[in-house]
Formats: sequence, structure tokens, C-alpha cells
Amino acid sequence: MILKEKDKALDFSLPDQDGKIHKLSDYIGSWVLLYFYPKDDTPGCTVEACSFRDNFPDFKKLNITILGVSKDSVVSHQKFMQKYKLPFTLLSDNDAAVNKLYDVWKPKKFMGKEFLGTLRTSFLIDPEGEIVKIYEKVKPKIHATQVLDDLKLMQ
Repeated sequence: MILKEKDKALDFSLPDQDGKIHKLSDYIGSWVLLYFYPKDDTPGCTVEACSFRDNFPDFKKLNITILGVSKDSVVSHQKFMQKYKLPFTLLSDNDAAVNKLYDVWKPKKFMGKEFLGTLRTSFLIDPEGEIVKIYEKVKPKIHATQVLDDLKLMQ
């Protein structure tokens, strides 16, 4: 299923960096940025996560929950969060089920090799659970400020 803006966000359950289960439906009533990224502690993913961290006070003022999703393990997420002091939740999608649900698990190429992996994509979800913006081909350095700018216009 290909999700579009104005679609209802699809519910799921995933463990966070501490093993606590989060359901997307738990966040009905608040804004959510659901961001999918390829791998903990890699250059682009670190830049993106640290940009969210550095702008976190602004996200908090706008009452938005940030949920990062990757195939990395709970333990990997713990290490990544501790290393970079990330103040938001990271969810472990070990079997890529939620990546597939959100249609971000796609063929990729790196150094001439093709493989399946996560496309860096984010979904901005309003308090009613509707997708109001989809960010594809995200640029890690500017993504956090893009989302904040969009949120200020929507709220």
C-alpha cells in the first residue's frame, strides 16, 4: 500500500531503545513525526538525529513527538542514543515489517551493489492520526528545520 497525504497513518507496535512497546495509536491527540532512517551511527543518520536533538526544544514547544524507526536492535538504539544524547524515542523494526507497511523498504544501490534497505522518509502526522506531509529523499542536515517550518504553518 502506498501512503499519501490525507491518509490515516497505519498503526503498529514496536519496542523502543529500552524494550518498551510503543503503538502509533498511543499518540492520537498529539503531533508525531515518524521518521525512517537506514542505520544507527552512520554519517547521514547521525547528522539527521543530531539535527533533531539540536532542535528538540523547538519541537517540544510545538508539542510534537519524534519517533525514529530503523531495523537496528534495541541495544544498537541504546548505544546510539547514549553516544549522541538523543532526547527522543527510537523504535526497533528488526524484521522491517513497519518499513514495509509504510512502503519505505525498497531496492537501493551502493557501490554498484543492489540490496533492500530503508529509504530515508518521514511522515508528519496530525493529532487525528492523519498524514499531513510526507518527506521523501530527506536531506539529513536540513530536515529538522524543514519540519519545524511546516509545523509552524500548520498549527
